[in-house]
Amino acid sequence: MVSEQNDSPVPEPHGATRADRRLQFPEGPAVDPAGSHHERRIRSFRPRRGRVTSGQGDALRRLWPKWGLDIDGRSVLDLDEMFGGRPVVLEIGFGMGEATAQMAAADPDTGILAVDVHTPGQGNLLALAEREGLDNVRVANGDAIILLREMIAPGGLDGLRIFFPDPWHKKRHHKRRLVQPEFVELAASRLRPGALVHCATDWEPYAEQMLEVLTASPDLENTRPDGGYTPRPDFRPLTKFETAGLGKGHTVHDLVFRRR
Repeated sequence: MVSEQNDSPVPEPHGATRADRRLQFPEGPAVDPAGSHHERRIRSFRPRRGRVTSGQGDALRRLWPKWGLDIDGRSVLDLDEMFGGRPVVLEIGFGMGEATAQMAAADPDTGILAVDVHTPGQGNLLALAEREGLDNVRVANGDAIILLREMIAPGGLDGLRIFFPDPWHKKRHHKRRLVQPEFVELAASRLRPGALVHCATDWEPYAEQMLEVLTASPDLENTRPDGGYTPRPDFRPLTKFETAGLGKGHTVHDLVFRRR
């Protein structure tokens, strides 16, 4: 158990760089874990280091060696060993980790491999996991594409969750959206038959793209008989981000597909 987090920011030198941040957490998440040994391509995410509170920094220093991993693309993960034989769900993009921790607490028999590049969120989720006694959460740092392609065995996952990914609003940036045909093909190859793909977004054009791309995949089938969106399942918590969006009049769309 951890004491209540101190939310004051960790002091940083004026003009601190990402390399300086790495020096703050020498055993924590790497700045560029895959380095130069994987090809450069269009990324679906923005690097987000952010300001780390003292509580988050403490969690990163103490817990990263135990529950964290850098996506370096150099070896295939032994998920059975990592999660004690539990079925494993991959969550891409967890923000500050509150919803992830709630889902992990509600379903302790399922392992959650949670991926993000936001340093404060990584520290926050680690702190939440320790505070709540959650041993079924692991935090991964880096590019989810490299994780899926290089570090997850075919059929190794029991589910995939993508909640509120960056919608890349401008048309010229749509190519950066994560849910594209190539991504879905890769992700489906890492899912066992019957595994669920669950996406959620409050950006209507992206919801329409998700529905089109997922429906077109020969490896997936919509769990909705009418082929449309799914009401928010009870197991997906209502997040602060989602609540704020609803307050602004946004409509949230959930999509749940099953691996054939």
